[in-house]
Amino acid sequence: MTGPEMTANEERRPAVSAADTGAPPSTRPEEQPDPAPKEGLREVMGCFATGAAIVTAVLDGRPHGMAVNSLTSVSLNPPLILFCPDKKSTTWPAIEAAGQFVVNILAHDQEDVCRRFARKGADRFADVAHGDSDEGSVVLHHIAAFLECCIEHVYDAGDHFITVARVIDLGLKRDVPPLVFYKGAYHNLAGVD
Repeated sequence: MTGPEMTANEERRPAVSAADTGAPPSTRPEEQPDPAPKEGLREVMGCFATGAAIVTAVLDGRPHGMAVNSLTSVSLNPPLILFCPDKKSTTWPAIEAAGQFVVNILAHDQEDVCRRFARKGADRFADVAHGDSDEGSVVLHHIAAFLECCIEHVYDAGDHFITVARVIDLGLKRDVPPLVFYKGAYHNLAGVD
């Protein structure tokens, strides 16, 4: 701390530069002259296999849902997850306004469900079996597992938002392999132990 925030028990530490420590120069985005091309980033990140999930919520009695693959656990205590909706999403504002949602983790045989929820303008819930969670959100049928969550924080991150949420309920629905997204295509791990 510096100035009035410093207490009598704290000593000033001299500023240390990267050159002083032998560390490489800073790689903060504002200091990088040429960011990686977005096409290259998409291709490289495509080498990282992800699961596929549908995030669903209810706002004013109407269900809303969107496909996501940017999903990860953040913390076990407290139980936190995150996912990253696109800023151009027309579904995200309703999910954010609802304040809570369900992550429906898709099973290997639900590629058609994932494609339906990835399409713009479609009636995503038509012909997709679903019910209500204990908290009133939408849970799709035949999924592998679910996480019911309350939004804790939403951060601005380039062309997406980072949504951090607390898990309030969860469960396994079917003991089956997940649907996997890899190099721009869906894959089935059925038969893999």
